[in-house]
Amino acid sequence: MTGPADLGVLVIPRTVEIEARRLGLQFRPAILRSVGELDAALGSIARDRVGGVVVQPIFTVDPEVRSTLVRLTLKHRLPAVSGLRRFAEAGGLVAYASEFSDLPKRVAIYVDKVLKGATPGDLPVEQPTHFQLVFNLKTAKTLGLTIPRPLLLRADHVIE
Repeated sequence: MTGPADLGVLVIPRTVEIEARRLGLQFRPAILRSVGELDAALGSIARDRVGGVVVQPIFTVDPEVRSTLVRLTLKHRLPAVSGLRRFAEAGGLVAYASEFSDLPKRVAIYVDKVLKGATPGDLPVEQPTHFQLVFNLKTAKTLGLTIPRPLLLRADHVIE
């Protein structure tokens, strides 16, 4: 895991906090420095009756960490969402993620431009234009949750 100086730890929670407040939700960040802190942190979150957990995508890239996160969120009966499809495929409740399959092609285009003399700082920053919404219905059932049909109809993938 990362320390508090990690850009994602600083930027993503602040963004989530702003959006949560806008929606009338409370937000409580939990900054972890190791996988070993997960069980205690999620236990505390569950005891405080928090309605769910937003897991930063960086914490779901490593398969072992992803597996541990899924196991512990289920143990503590916490719905969890992340920004990587693999999280929902591993048993997380929801993933809302940009499409990464195009990333190698986009990187190759940028590298080609730089090798042909373009100044990297002059190249535009690209943002994803397509996001995937993935629900894991097995996990929803385990947590005793029902995903509303309108949301399931909007999903790109539903794991049953």
